[in-house]
Amino acid sequence: MATAAARPAAQPAGPGGRPVYELRGVSKSFPRRNVRALDRVDLVLREGSFSSIIGPSGCGKSTLLKIMAGVQPPSEGSVILEGAPVTGPRRDIGMMFQQATLFPWRTTIENVVLPIEIRDGRSAARAKHGAARELLELVGLKGFEQVYPNELSGGMAQRAAICRMLVTEPAVLLLDEPFSALDELSRDFMNMELQRICLERNATAFLVTHSIPEAVILSDLVYVMSPRPGRFIDAVEVDLPRPRTLHMMTEPKFGELVDRIREQLGQGGVL
Repeated sequence: MATAAARPAAQPAGPGGRPVYELRGVSKSFPRRNVRALDRVDLVLREGSFSSIIGPSGCGKSTLLKIMAGVQPPSEGSVILEGAPVTGPRRDIGMMFQQATLFPWRTTIENVVLPIEIRDGRSAARAKHGAARELLELVGLKGFEQVYPNELSGGMAQRAAICRMLVTEPAVLLLDEPFSALDELSRDFMNMELQRICLERNATAFLVTHSIPEAVILSDLVYVMSPRPGRFIDAVEVDLPRPRTLHMMTEPKFGELVDRIREQLGQGGVL
């Protein structure tokens, strides 16, 4: 088994495209609480790759995602997206959370174009309705454009949230356990949908999850994080062919990858 020393934590992920997102020596401390949340995190996301991070609660995963989204600055290090420093929220960063957070008084399509309306006004949002309709058709929501959130199932609402994230054409997708609130069957379906959408759009994605199988079935590379202060202790390459299927979760290779990650977490004192 490779160790963190044998495998650089910043090993590029995925299909070998150009670097899109880079973290260099990123650390985060909270002096008032005497807490060091992150310790010298290096990361490279390449165009079209799907990467995941997994680790124990409190290890700094959410802090890392906030830094990548530009809503929290690092204490040390640099964050670079498309060659420019990330110093705050940016149009080319798409974010998806555990809940769909759709506004109940807005229709599905109005929720999808909401980021455009906030940034550029109602006229710009109306001009994006065509693109929004195409996205809704892509995720299987054609015919639900004028439906309100209370008429959507949990999975449908999350698919609408995916469209809202994609409508701004972001360079990178940051996913904070987006399907954790769904039942197991719906979660499996949505993971396959997410894979399909990312493949069709050559999206660059980064997922935070507590599920080892979810990380393996979706990712080109799974980063394993230590307890706080969070740092990468392994970068597990997932060399399963794409498109992935749920049947792959029964194959020996899949089990070997899951076991490797679980063992790394155990060595870190997590399990």
